[in-house]
Amino acid sequence: MSLIKEQIKKLNGQFQGISPKEIISWAVNQSDRAVVTTNFRPYEVAILHAVVAVKQDIPVIWCDTGYNTQDTYRHAEELIGRLHLNIDLFVPKQTSAHRDVLMGVPGIEDPRHAKFTEQVKLEPFRRAMDKYRPDIWFTNLRKGQTALRDSLDILSLGKDGVLKVSPFYHWSDTQLDAYLKEHGLPNEHRYFDPTKVLGNRECGLHT
Repeated sequence: MSLIKEQIKKLNGQFQGISPKEIISWAVNQSDRAVVTTNFRPYEVAILHAVVAVKQDIPVIWCDTGYNTQDTYRHAEELIGRLHLNIDLFVPKQTSAHRDVLMGVPGIEDPRHAKFTEQVKLEPFRRAMDKYRPDIWFTNLRKGQTALRDSLDILSLGKDGVLKVSPFYHWSDTQLDAYLKEHGLPNEHRYFDPTKVLGNRECGLHT
């Protein structure tokens, strides 16, 4: 896509109050190589359900750090089957067991944390993007999650030229709870991201 910042700003104004399905449909019609990413964190089911309802065969990229909780893995398996996700799994080149011997899971103040994040999240993500080279990336970014995400919107253009589409950007947890209830969808809150630790930290994918 070749949208410029002024066009994106105008579209973001037009998309205020528009349903996620309409936003997704618009984006799919503009795209040749759309993907959606997930880590199966809380409320990820909403974006997965909404996107595959419009485009069932869309590639669903899962970059699994190898440190998810058992509940998250069970939740992932349930959604993959229930929503018939076209899942493509990307994992670190080194197993978590091997890494545990060498460095474990460094705390966020540990100088090794940047290397850890590179190994378990950033490198697998770059590998996924290199494989698919998407023009549109569906994600479940929402306002209020982090300072960086507060500066974005429904549509935001990455430095790589990929248009990020966050159909639920202005939605609250209460609204998402209602969406999940309406569609009979499960949620999962026992989630842990070793690269973020704190909920208001960025993991690096969106910076």
